[in-house]
Amino acid sequence: MPLRLYLLIMSVMTVFCWLVFGYIIWTINPETTNAVGFWLFYLSLFLALSGTAAIIGFLVRFVGLRHELVSNKVKIAFRQSFLFAGFLAVSLFLLSGGLLTGWNLLILIVGLSMLEFFLLSYGRTRAIVDTKLDDIDQ
Repeated sequence: MPLRLYLLIMSVMTVFCWLVFGYIIWTINPETTNAVGFWLFYLSLFLALSGTAAIIGFLVRFVGLRHELVSNKVKIAFRQSFLFAGFLAVSLFLLSGGLLTGWNLLILIVGLSMLEFFLLSYGRTRAIVDTKLDDIDQ
């Protein structure tokens, strides 16, 4: 997929997610809604934040890190935007239940950091194995 098409689709879908989030905030009453209303709220917030963070993260990487491939920048920005949006959504969910403490926040940060390090090492290991398999085939 060309980069311009990716950015166009990602921008349009992010704006759509923000509009859906605004509609949910405007129409759902948190005092009378059931679990579905809360899940719609957090899901729309997660999708809107992840799209926004993916676009901003890609643009920062594109301007600041010109030595990397564009496809790598897109993958990294998308992965980290999901982790960032998940962190914010889970933090707000814990805050709404009165469960957000320093320890819970620390556990969440450590858990997401471990997930990020795992995904980084898995990607590098997979790239090394693919390279060695390509060398064997030749």
